[in-house]
Amino acid sequence: MTCEHLRPLEEAILASDIRETYRGAAWSQNCREWVYFDCFLDLLAVREIIDLADCVVEHAHRGTHDGQERGFVCTECNDAIMGRYALEPGVVTYPLVSQSR
Repeated sequence: MTCEHLRPLEEAILASDIRETYRGAAWSQNCREWVYFDCFLDLLAVREIIDLADCVVEHAHRGTHDGQERGFVCTECNDAIMGRYALEPGVVTYPLVSQSR
């Protein structure tokens, strides 16, 4: 499990039956538990339904050869919840329409 600051988001995504694609130290020793999900994270909508601590910041990496990601990083614990970098046809968006607003 991710840190206490990201756990509510992680649990909510898992409860939505969105597939987890990777879990571990993704980039370096500075990363503790990074969890990747097969979805596009609507960062603004997530913040509207889940109260994230001030230490949780938005993160985006548009790599050309080393992967792409977009999500949230806890700057206190070095944990992260990541989704796809861009919205693509056929990819689910989290939160699901029925959960947001």
